[in-house]
Amino acid sequence: MIKTLREYIKEAQEKHVAIGHFNISNLEALHGIYAAAKKLNLPVIIGVSEGEEKFAGLEEVYALVNEIRTRDNYPIFLNADHHASFESVKKCIDAGFDMAIIDNTKLPFEENVAITKKCVDYAREVTKNTGRDILVEAELGFIGSGSVIRDSIPEGAGVLTKPEDAKKFVDATGIDLFAPSVGSIHGLIKTGKPHIDAVLVGEIKNITGIPLVLHGGSGLRDEDFTNAIKAGISIVHINSEIRLAFKEAVEKTIAANPTEITPAKILQPAVDAIEAVVESRLKLFNGIN
Repeated sequence: MIKTLREYIKEAQEKHVAIGHFNISNLEALHGIYAAAKKLNLPVIIGVSEGEEKFAGLEEVYALVNEIRTRDNYPIFLNADHHASFESVKKCIDAGFDMAIIDNTKLPFEENVAITKKCVDYAREVTKNTGRDILVEAELGFIGSGSVIRDSIPEGAGVLTKPEDAKKFVDATGIDLFAPSVGSIHGLIKTGKPHIDAVLVGEIKNITGIPLVLHGGSGLRDEDFTNAIKAGISIVHINSEIRLAFKEAVEKTIAANPTEITPAKILQPAVDAIEAVVESRLKLFNGIN
C-alpha cells in the first residue's frame, strides 16, 4: 500500500529532506518528471496551476496521474497549484486531487483567512465522507507570479513573511501546509539571484509547527535549497526550469532537423531534458550524490 502524502511529508521532515513538486501542462513533462522520480525511487508531487489545468484538462490530468499511481503502485501525487477561488479548489478536490493551494496573498489578511478556511473546511468534510486525506496549503507574503525570465528581482520581493503573522494565519485557517515568503520569486532571474533567509524559515517553522513549502525554487543556488530544507522546508516547487528545458530542447531539435515533422521525434529530447532537470533537483533535495 502507498502511504499518504501527509505521511511522506512527515518522513521528509524527519529525514530533513524535501519532496519535489513539479508542474506540468503536457504529457512530455509528466513522462520526464516521473522517469526521474522512479529512477531515484522518490515520491513526487505533480502540480497544475489554473492555466495549466485549463490547457491540459482537469479530468485528463487526474486520470493520467492516478493511472500511474494505480498501475505502478507508485507515490505520485496531484496538486491544484495556485488556485485563486474556493470554487476552483472545490472542483479539483471533487475530481480526486490529493491537495490544493489556495492563493489569495493579494487580498487583505482577513479576506485571505476567510477564503482559505472555507477551503480547509471543505477538504475536511470530503476527507470525513470519503476517507481521502486531502491537504490544503496557503501562502502569505510576496512570492510574485508568472513563470517568466526576469531581468532583475521584482519590486516587492523584499517583503518577507513575519513569523507572528504566519502563526496568526495558520492558527486562523487550520491549513496543513504553509508557503511563506522567505526570499524566493516565481520565474527565473537573469541577474541578482534571490537569496533564501534560512533563519526566517526556521523561525516560521518553529512558531507555526506545520510543514513549510518553498515556492519559486527555479534558479536558486544549491546552498539556498539545502539551507532552507535543513531549516524546515519539506516541499520545493520547480516549474520555470522545466519550461525552459522544454523550450530549449524543442528549439534545438527543430533547428538540427528542420524537415522533421513527427511529434514523437521532436519531443523526445524535451522529455529527456526535463528528466535531467528533475533528477538533478531531486538528488539535491534528498542529499543524493
